[in-house]
Amino acid sequence: MNLIDYGRIIVRRGWIIVLLAVIAAGSAYFLSTRQTPVYRAIQKVLIQPSRTDLSLTESSRQLLNSYRSLMDSTFVAARVIDILNLDMTPQDLKANVEVAASTIDLGIEISVDASDPSLASDIARVWGDQLVQYRNTENQKVQRTDQVNAAPQDNPSVGLQAPRPAINALAGGIIGLLLGAVIVFVLEYLESSVVRRREDLERSLNLTVLATIPENS
Repeated sequence: MNLIDYGRIIVRRGWIIVLLAVIAAGSAYFLSTRQTPVYRAIQKVLIQPSRTDLSLTESSRQLLNSYRSLMDSTFVAARVIDILNLDMTPQDLKANVEVAASTIDLGIEISVDASDPSLASDIARVWGDQLVQYRNTENQKVQRTDQVNAAPQDNPSVGLQAPRPAINALAGGIIGLLLGAVIVFVLEYLESSVVRRREDLERSLNLTVLATIPENS
């Protein structure tokens, strides 16, 4: 098939591709707007050694995974629930919280998902405070020059995590385009033996048509 053949296919069946893309995009957008919004609050807690020498900094970096494990525990979740008077179990709360360690900027990042943006922010803030309090308690056991402090980088940042109607509509439109292209390909394959034009006959028989009888006007 040459470009002219592809052009004829697009002219004849292109509406199928466009229609499916519009239906898929519209459906994805409609369903997205009916979903319950989920907001994500992110609290970052920086680990700050009291000395800038390499040994204390490296020790703090190696302890990041320990801090992450501590913050990702049901013990911390239970304390957050008590402080905020939440009506849920520690396991339920942990299911909506993700704790990650960053060795690059020496910090712990706490991500909280909730349908209420204020609640997500409060949980992230109080969760980060647990690490600050833990380090304050540990610092009382060592000399000032060996202390490692923890401090929030800023207030928790909050943003809409899901749904995202525009992105979902775009993804639905792309899927619709692909599905429409598949359907058009199948239809063309099923009708490949049907002769409609002179070119179809020449391609099918591998012969040149010398003359045709015009249609009666």
